[in-house]
Amino acid sequence: MKRILILIVFAFLATTVSFGQFALGLKLGYNANKLTTNLDSIKSQFNSGFHVGIWTHLGKRFYVAPEVLYSMSGGVFTEEGKLSTSGWKQKITIGSVDIPVMLGFKIIHSDVITWRLELGPEVSFAVNKKISEETSVVGPITEADINNTTWFVMGGTGIDVLFLAFDIRYKYGLNSLIQDVQTWSFDSKNSMFLVSVGFKIFGKK
Repeated sequence: MKRILILIVFAFLATTVSFGQFALGLKLGYNANKLTTNLDSIKSQFNSGFHVGIWTHLGKRFYVAPEVLYSMSGGVFTEEGKLSTSGWKQKITIGSVDIPVMLGFKIIHSDVITWRLELGPEVSFAVNKKISEETSVVGPITEADINNTTWFVMGGTGIDVLFLAFDIRYKYGLNSLIQDVQTWSFDSKNSMFLVSVGFKIFGKK
């Protein structure tokens, strides 16, 4: 997986340099995600996290926007047992390297303000995984049950004001993050809402 990440980063940088008009910058933001569950006896709740990384825009009115981000996400699963001593509760924390490739169109474009619409895929590589037991009852999910690679479809809108870029996005998991845990027919996907601010450090949008 490390080799794949290195190749993607080098391809990302090479593509950026090859375009005649591009912008490069940094971004950071807040994300709220929820891990879905297919079992009525297991509940999940929204989780707060963050993301930080680099972005670029390649092109003019129509453009491609690949990014490399580090994100923290996760969630809490609670099994509602019939007895107070039978239910388990596990907190899942995931640090991932996320690589979205957004296709965008600038509805309004000027030197001062730009309004953008974007849609595209994202691949996410889990690089840090942690599971914490929140009760004395040990839950069934282990770190090995968390998929190392997940795919998303992402859409959103953004506004650029001078050197600042504000983005609002939503992404939905296409494959399972956690599936078939021990004797449980378990299926969990990840969905996430993201708000971020970016700072242009080079180039022209």
